[in-house]
Amino acid sequence: MTRKGVIGVIVLAAMCAGILALILRPAQDTASIQPGAAVDLVLGERLFSQNCAVCHGQEAAGTAQSGPPLVHKIYEPSHHADGAFYLAVSKGVRAHHWQFGNMPPINDVSMEETAHIIGYVRALQRQNGIY
Repeated sequence: MTRKGVIGVIVLAAMCAGILALILRPAQDTASIQPGAAVDLVLGERLFSQNCAVCHGQEAAGTAQSGPPLVHKIYEPSHHADGAFYLAVSKGVRAHHWQFGNMPPINDVSMEETAHIIGYVRALQRQNGIY
């Protein structure tokens, strides 16, 4: 590879890292939610059932027709940090890992409620060996 090609790859990698950092950072209105704050898993389960299960299935196992499983290695914290979940709820998600189509924003779920949902999903992931 030529020197110009190597520089191009480095610039592209830096741009991608910067874009990912912007995409995965928590939304501004999540600042009041402290990392590691106690979440109510019972409330998280109820909120998940009411707002997420129709697409992501009971216990976040996914559905064949409308949504991917969140209890999956793709959604482990090192690949999809909590900020990605906050953004998914508040802004929606363009389809990228699965063929279910885009996820719309879930406007009726607050950031505080999202924190409980994330806590519930993370607990399910841990129960299934996903860290």
